[in-house]
This record gives sequence, C-alpha cells and structure tokens, in this order.
Amino acid sequence: MSQPPRYWVAVASCDHVHTGVEGGFAQACHGKVAPLRRMVPGDWVLYYSPRMHFEGEEPCQAFTAIGRVVDAPVQQVDMGGGFKPFRRTVAFLPCRQVPIRPLLERLSFIQDVQRWGYVFRRGFFELPEADFLLLSREMLGREELHAPA
Repeated sequence: MSQPPRYWVAVASCDHVHTGVEGGFAQACHGKVAPLRRMVPGDWVLYYSPRMHFEGEEPCQAFTAIGRVVDAPVQQVDMGGGFKPFRRTVAFLPCRQVPIRPLLERLSFIQDVQRWGYVFRRGFFELPEADFLLLSREMLGREELHAPA
C-alpha cells in the first residue's frame, strides 16, 4: 500500500521558480539536499515567492508554482563558481500566481496574520492538506488534482 501524498511549500524568488518550472526541477533552501530528501514520489510542492527577483526588492508575495514529485533520485548539478545545488525532478502544472494576502485568514498554517511572513523564513515546510487543497484550487482554477503524466 502506498503512502498518501504529503504537501510541501518551498520558498524562492519568482525568477528562480520560473527557471525550475522550465527545467522540471525543484530546488530548495539555496540548493540544500535535506529538504529534497524529505519529499517522495507522489508528494506535491507549492512554491511561494516573496520577491520577483533573487537580487531585488520588488515584492511578489504569491504562490507561483505547483507540481508533483516524480520518481527520480535527488541530483546534484554544477552551476559553476563552486555552486553545486541539489535538485529533484518535479512535473509542474500550468497555473496562475495567487497572491497570499487575500488568503491569510483562511490558511491554517498562518498562526498570526500580523506576522504572516515569518513562517516562510524556514524556506521549506510541510503544509496541511486542507491548506494545500485551498491553494491548489486557487492556482489551478479547478477542484480536482490529477497527477501529471
């Protein structure tokens, strides 16, 4: 019997998320391996982007990608300059960006609406299923999720 999926949030700038979506991979916490090893095939990952660009100040404050972990091992890639991040293969779904502010009162993982951004400082965390379903409906514009092929 297979395990039910778990739901994760990874935090990255919008430009980095787009690179991952285009490449079909997830990267978390500046390329650390530990978060990626927590995910297993069939799990879902949402990306939250606090900023538009890694080296910028323009806010994004939206959920920017959704995908399902594919049955593939964690891989390390050499990006040059000594940077060798770890990645996990993810099948991303076409979605729309969903601003977080209108949803703050409805998300159970937000403990304090006045300090809602604090939780995202962890960079990667597990999300309750009800929150994932709410966010996925907003991002995908439909009720049901189907695993990407």
